[in-house]
Amino acid sequence: MKTGVILPSFRDTPGEALAVAAAAEEAGVDGVFCYDHLWPMGQPERPALAPFPLLGMVARRTERVHVGTLVARIGLVPDRVLLAEFGALSVLAPGRVIAGLGTGDRQSAAENEAYGVPSAPADERRAALGRCAVALRDRGLEVWVGGGSRGTRLVAEEAGVAVNLWDVPPAAVAEQARRSEVTWGGPVPKAGRSSGRPPSGGAPAGADAGDGEAIAHLLAGLARAGATWAVFAWPVPLATVVACARTAASGR
Repeated sequence: MKTGVILPSFRDTPGEALAVAAAAEEAGVDGVFCYDHLWPMGQPERPALAPFPLLGMVARRTERVHVGTLVARIGLVPDRVLLAEFGALSVLAPGRVIAGLGTGDRQSAAENEAYGVPSAPADERRAALGRCAVALRDRGLEVWVGGGSRGTRLVAEEAGVAVNLWDVPPAAVAEQARRSEVTWGGPVPKAGRSSGRPPSGGAPAGADAGDGEAIAHLLAGLARAGATWAVFAWPVPLATVVACARTAASGR
C-alpha cells in the first residue's frame, strides 16, 4: 500500500506546501496531493492556492513522488481545460501524475455560486466525469474518482478506474475493493493529536502531529481491506506513516 499527504494549500503563499512536499519525498512518502477548492470548506474568508500551479512547482522540485489532485472538480473549468491542465502537469512530471476527479456536491456549491460558475445537475456532472476519466485513462494517467455517492462510484467502475473513499472505515474499503481498485483519503486518526509543540530538526510545522499507534492500526486495517493507497490530510507525521505502511504491507 502506497502513502500520500495532502499539501497545506489553504495559505496565502506556497512556501509551507513546498516544504512539506520536499519532506515527504525525503521521508519516502509516495505521493503529494492538492485539494481543488476556491476556499476551505465553509470559510470563504480564507485563501486557497490553485492546485495545478502548486503541483507544477512541486513537480519541478521533486524527482520521485507522484503529484495529484484530490480531487479536481468537474465543472469549475470546461472539460477540455481540465484535460489540458493534467496534460501540462504530465509534461512536468511524466509518469508521476494522479488525476483525482470529483463532481462536487452541496457543500462545494457555494464556491460555484460566488464566482458565477454554473453547477450542472448531478447526472450531467457524472456524465462529464465519466468522459474525463476515460480520456485521462486512455492517455496513460492513473485516475481516481472521489466516491461520495453510489452513482459516482458506478461511473468509476464503468470507466475501469480507482475509487477514492474519504474518511471511511476499512470495512467500507473492503466492500468497494470487491468491485474496483480503491484508495483511501482522510485525516490522521484523532487519538494523540499534536500537542502544539514545535517540530524538531527543521521539519515543516505540524510534522509531529498524530498518534503512531492509531495510525498503525488504521493502516493495517486498510491494507487488509485492499486499499492501494492511504492519503492523509496535513498535518501528519511523515516518517511514522511510511514506517507503519511498510509494517502493514508485511502483515506483521
